[in-house]
Amino acid sequence: MNKEHHYQTTITWTGNKGTGTSDYRMYERSHNLSIDGKPTILASSDTPFRGDASKHNPEDFFLASLSSCHMLWYLHLCADAGVVVLDYSDTAKGTMVQTDKGGHFSEVYLYPKVTVSDESMIQKAIDLHHTANEYCFIANSVNFPVSHEVIVKSNK
Repeated sequence: MNKEHHYQTTITWTGNKGTGTSDYRMYERSHNLSIDGKPTILASSDTPFRGDASKHNPEDFFLASLSSCHMLWYLHLCADAGVVVLDYSDTAKGTMVQTDKGGHFSEVYLYPKVTVSDESMIQKAIDLHHTANEYCFIANSVNFPVSHEVIVKSNK
């Protein structure tokens, strides 16, 4: 059974320095990302595209979406499989290729570091990353590989 879920965000450009987009170099790329009931996020473009390095950019959000989605599916699958995860972190890395017609991500690597409660759970914990990648909504929406290199250890 298919279900639809709907999402809404509001982007408001805040970078008009008085002359709008009259010149490519005369406006800021700053904008606010707003979602009802949640804190507003200050954003910009990445610095190679005349953005503000102190603010998040769309590429940051994209990479974070892939990493977060993978983690949430992984934790769900571990809970269902009886794998007790005590700690999880991921340093995701992506490659974006700039072309004369814009650009695109060509690959993303996730580097999850997981701690489970017992050594007997390690292999299952490793295996469930593959399944999480298959279920991740965001990974299923991209046209490039999302790979992962996993480190799993136990606290016992």
